[in-house]
Amino acid sequence: MAPLSLSSQVKANLSEKLRSAGLRTTKQRILLAHLLFGAGNRHITAEILFDEASRSGLRVSQATIYNTLNQFHKAGLLHEVIIDQGRSYFDTNLEEHHHFYVESEARLIDIDQDEIVMGDLPKPPSGYQTDGIQIVIRLSNK
Repeated sequence: MAPLSLSSQVKANLSEKLRSAGLRTTKQRILLAHLLFGAGNRHITAEILFDEASRSGLRVSQATIYNTLNQFHKAGLLHEVIIDQGRSYFDTNLEEHHHFYVESEARLIDIDQDEIVMGDLPKPPSGYQTDGIQIVIRLSNK
């Protein structure tokens, strides 16, 4: 299969996105960024991205996929949604929101921030601050 080919405008836009986040631009990062951000907001695991990269002709190791996702997350380009130990999704939607998790499909569905009303939060222990709240509501089939 021929490797993924991007127009010069798409490459320039993705390069700027990476540079603006403080990341060095490489061919692999640009191609992975295209897979991540080219189709709107989505939830993706490292395994899904690795499969998409392989199907698009991009030769990349699983370690590179994990490293890239973590670097993009650290740079603020992705949110990480931790489902349980060993299962994380990366979310391209950077707006504040929560999620449904459909257990049988291993799939996340966005919940608008305004759809959940929270009461008073407990005061964090001394020396700590609340960085954010992430609600994941688990769903199963009836």
